[in-house]
Amino acid sequence: MARARIRDLGITIGRLPTGANNAITDVPGVLVGHHTIIADEPRVARTGVTVIIPRDGAIWEDNCFAGHAVLNGAGEMTGTIWLAESGMLESAIAITNTNDVGAVRDVLIAYAVERGAISDIFGAGYLPLVAETWDGWLSDIHASHVKGEHVRAALAQAQGGPVPEGNVGGGTGMICHEFKGGIGTASRIAETAGEHYTVGALVQANYGKRADLRIAGVPIGQLIPTDIVPSGYAESPGGSIIVVIATNAPLLALQCQRLARRATVGLARVGGVGHNGSGDIFLAFATGNHISPQATTPIDVRMLPHSAMSALFDAAAEAVEEAILNALAAAETLTGFKDHVAYALPLDRVREIIARWVPSAS
Repeated sequence: MARARIRDLGITIGRLPTGANNAITDVPGVLVGHHTIIADEPRVARTGVTVIIPRDGAIWEDNCFAGHAVLNGAGEMTGTIWLAESGMLESAIAITNTNDVGAVRDVLIAYAVERGAISDIFGAGYLPLVAETWDGWLSDIHASHVKGEHVRAALAQAQGGPVPEGNVGGGTGMICHEFKGGIGTASRIAETAGEHYTVGALVQANYGKRADLRIAGVPIGQLIPTDIVPSGYAESPGGSIIVVIATNAPLLALQCQRLARRATVGLARVGGVGHNGSGDIFLAFATGNHISPQATTPIDVRMLPHSAMSALFDAAAEAVEEAILNALAAAETLTGFKDHVAYALPLDRVREIIARWVPSAS
């Protein structure tokens, strides 16, 4: 059957309502852009870059609180030392392949300079957030495919609304639970402290063992034989996943860090355990406060009570779980480097299995 989102199969994840697009872009002002690179000459490319830009593109002038968390640290997200120190998100966030992190970071710095966004308060330093997962099974990762024009194209194309998923942007060459993986997104609406807040997640899913894959609690990975759908990169040392969570709730930096940790819950529900070779890195940012990088006097901020955070934790866990499943459901079979193949999750079989195990899903 044609590729779809997990809800298109009649499978509902969790209990909370989604936003209009069931995407991270349901958080007001959050934009997503991709640039996908597919080529066979001069060297095989199945890669790209994805960017997330808060504040309708004004994040460089209107910072927000953010925090990060790590389940297993065999991976990279640049700028996290300063993020932990300052608690501030000051730029777009980018996700790409392992070997092109530096190239993408350089472009984000240049882009900030061109915007006049580097403040004299901090001198000439600038520490943007660029994360990675390894796509070397399908892409010739040592060829340095991602160039400045590709990053700028992703930035220029960033927009709200529905988000392309699967084999796009940074997720182009990724594999998840030994099926084709990539980019996925989802959102939830949480009611707490007398208000409704949106929590959205975007993942670059490139982790996990087939036998661990679960959908709506069903051990799907064990119920799809490899003689029907072969495994892609079954000898993976663990893979990696990057999760970005956004909300419009008024959170401080420490609360963003707490929210980021809940990505672990959604990941675990699908079957991620954080293997030794896995880079499981999570970032959360909150747009409910406005912070000028040029400020020299005290800034008034709002803070959701800690006692009201649990609803956001539920929303984050559900959104991350569904975002991973959307990445798997949207991704298409792909042949790449050395004729390696990553096979798509067979959606018709998934729907049949879920209907047998969970009658209400039929």
